[in-house]
Amino acid sequence: MTTTRPLLTRTRLLLAVLPLCLTACQSLAPDYQRPAAPVASVYPDGLVNEVASAPLPWRDYFTDPHLQALITQALENNRDLRTAVLRVQEAQALYGIGHADLFPTIGAQAGLDRSRTPADLNLTRRPLVGSAYQAGLGLSSWEIDLWGRLRSLDDAALESARASQATRSAVALSLMAQVADAWLELAELDERLEIANQTIASRQESFRIFSRRVEVGATSRLNLTQIETLLTQAQALGAQLQQQRAQRLNALTLLVGSPVALPVGQARTGLDAVFAPLQPGLPALLLTRRPDVAAAEHRLMAANANIGAARAAFFPSISLTGNVGTASAELSGLFRDGSHAWTFSPSITLPIFTAGRLRNNLALSEVRRDLAVAAYEKTVQTAFREVADALAARQWLTQQLEIAQSAVRVQRERARLSALRYDNGAAPFLDVLDAQRDLLSAQQQLVQIRRALLSSSVALYAALGGEGVAAVLSSPSPSRSGS
Repeated sequence: MTTTRPLLTRTRLLLAVLPLCLTACQSLAPDYQRPAAPVASVYPDGLVNEVASAPLPWRDYFTDPHLQALITQALENNRDLRTAVLRVQEAQALYGIGHADLFPTIGAQAGLDRSRTPADLNLTRRPLVGSAYQAGLGLSSWEIDLWGRLRSLDDAALESARASQATRSAVALSLMAQVADAWLELAELDERLEIANQTIASRQESFRIFSRRVEVGATSRLNLTQIETLLTQAQALGAQLQQQRAQRLNALTLLVGSPVALPVGQARTGLDAVFAPLQPGLPALLLTRRPDVAAAEHRLMAANANIGAARAAFFPSISLTGNVGTASAELSGLFRDGSHAWTFSPSITLPIFTAGRLRNNLALSEVRRDLAVAAYEKTVQTAFREVADALAARQWLTQQLEIAQSAVRVQRERARLSALRYDNGAAPFLDVLDAQRDLLSAQQQLVQIRRALLSSSVALYAALGGEGVAAVLSSPSPSRSGS
């Protein structure tokens, strides 16, 4: 009988505590479901088939050594990326702070209290001096998470940290694309500058020859002024291209985050780059490949978890405070038999009247969840459009490049024939001037279209989400810890 009673008491205590433990594992947050992608199931105009190419690490896609060096330098020094990395660390620290609320805070404490009571305030009619020594361990106001409020806040903080990490990867991918595009623009300007400089040299020679002819009376001064007009136009174009190159180099320096040494002509190899072919497959792949889409979904999941915390605030909260240790009127009496002391102070708080604060807080959480849904859907739609735009650019710029190459061949032949007819007296010199002017314009346009086609490949790689972006960034993925 003596043995059975303690066992029965423990069993009843276990049965009483077990439902509380099970309830504490539950969450009042809505079950998360990924919103349906608000885009078509295929890309428009049959631009691609359904077979997706394997994602390529960025070093396998951007194969030029100069470009690789610039991208590496940008990943190390770009301030926007550095800020994104620090935001990840900030979010991880905030998650760690919130996660600690799930566990009790226990601290050691020791204290001394001395007091003097005047003679007229005690029965002995003599002044009394007293001392009290204490030492122990204390539990400070630990909330038992019966309704999953703290767990929901913990989930929201974790998803926010993961969103920060995905945003960091999106910034890194965008940075790679911007550096590659700026490098290609420099390559374009270098090639256009070379064409312009060759044209300037040719027209300076023509101006010298026609000046000599005017001196000997072999041609009119009108022809000389027309040659001079072409020369000044070419010189103006060269100055404009030099200005554009300097500004583009400044922009690249800002992206890289440190001084860039690219003399005129060094970037020209960029227009000879050949990128690996990419097939994006179905739009559904964007949901797993694009880091900005992943960030938007993590923010949506965080907003969904916050609804659980807002719902749990309607229910009572139980907090525990207590300490255990030793106390004595004499320092030597601490830790002796009979000096054990403890306090245990549970408290329960039940919201009765909050003037609508809890109800409006729940409504606010639900509205923010709906806003996160809209932001997620907009991100998916933007990703779909960027891929479709890059595919359309790749298709039509390929045709434009073929047309531009034919146009240069035609204009070069026209300029040759016009000069030949003028030398034989069969055509006015104005025909030669028009042909040379149109040839220069066609050559410049050809270089611009070739660069635009390469830029569309860069844009497509970035729009598909890239590969290996997270590997170049050092901080670990946020994960639940300490639970």
